[in-house]
Amino acid sequence: MKRLVKIVFGFTLLVLGVAMIALPGPGWLTIVAGLAILAGEYVWARKLLDRVKETGGKLQEKVAEKIRKSPPEHPDKPAP
Repeated sequence: MKRLVKIVFGFTLLVLGVAMIALPGPGWLTIVAGLAILAGEYVWARKLLDRVKETGGKLQEKVAEKIRKSPPEHPDKPAP
């Protein structure tokens, strides 16, 4: 019974997350939460969750690199 509740809850979060991509709400966060719950039961969910984590890590590195390369703001100059 516990396993069934876990599976239903995971799929519910997954579907809600997909809907929240178009609607207001934390879509990607909800999808990741649903995958995390389902990863304990399904290998495909574990693989997809690992792929999402890897992609998120690469994106984070790119953003951090871009921030490091951007020129510093000058407080004495007004913003355009």
